Amino acid sequence: MKRREFIATTTALLVSPRHSWAQGTPRLLGVLDPAPANLALGKVWRDRVRDHGWVEGKNLIIDYRSAEGHAERLPALAAELVALKPDLLVGFGPQVAVALKSATATIPIVFAAVFDPVAIGLVQSLSRPGGNITGLATSAGDLIEKQVEILRELVPGASKIALLVNPGNQMQRITLAEVPSTARNLGVALPIVEATTAEELDTAFASAAAQHADAMVVIGDTLTTQNASRVTTLAANHHLPAIYLFRAFAPGGLIVYGPDLADLLRRAGDYIDRILRGTKPADLPVEQPTKFALIINMKAAKALGLTVPPSLLVQADEVIE
Repeated sequence: MKRREFIATTTALLVSPRHSWAQGTPRLLGVLDPAPANLALGKVWRDRVRDHGWVEGKNLIIDYRSAEGHAERLPALAAELVALKPDLLVGFGPQVAVALKSATATIPIVFAAVFDPVAIGLVQSLSRPGGNITGLATSAGDLIEKQVEILRELVPGASKIALLVNPGNQMQRITLAEVPSTARNLGVALPIVEATTAEELDTAFASAAAQHADAMVVIGDTLTTQNASRVTTLAANHHLPAIYLFRAFAPGGLIVYGPDLADLLRRAGDYIDRILRGTKPADLPVEQPTKFALIINMKAAKALGLTVPPSLLVQADEVIE
């Protein structure tokens, strides 16, 4: 190689975005969240990114946006982040992921905590996502069926288990398509009660009680998670044993069973690192959960007059006394 060609090639490498991280130029990460940040979970992926050598204020800048629980704000917030021309976008939950993908077809995107990214059109397939987006899904088998089985073990003789859903959540509408087959497989009635606002949660629980539901599955959603205390209080007031998807419900709720979100976000940190170092999202398959958490609140069980069977206790990752 001639000296002039060598200099030209070296200069190109030094100024190209792919290599700028090695030269100390901070990389810009745009983060979009549907609700106020969960500091504990946010720390998980930030710590993982730091483990890979990305230090905020040194070689990494994070620009954060939150919809504060107002899903209608997501498209505008996604557009704001795209206008900053970040090196990578990160989003949590299906509505956020859809908003980010709609805002750009070129900037790489990593999502986390999306139940079925194929069903909502985020990726072509889990193994070959295609395009500029990949991440961590929360689906691995039929979660609702497993939650119903746990409830029936905890509440012997339960034959009618209400499902609390938010019809405004596209992902939940897709999930509901599987309800009839789940009901047939398990030989149980699964009536649906709906809530799209915090106030409607009261009506939904009253409806479940009026239908003489023996228990309830609270399907994971930003609405219910943001109102976790209200939801668990309503379940207690209606004397309705309920199972939840996320750890946020554990302090007051009876039982939680779902993907370990901390593990998913830790792995999202690995994907962030790989993409910042040049890997294309299309070359990273969408990964599913490998860890699930079962949390049992013995205080809530006692208040409901329930005896937790030893078979469940031995499976529990955490028991709250």
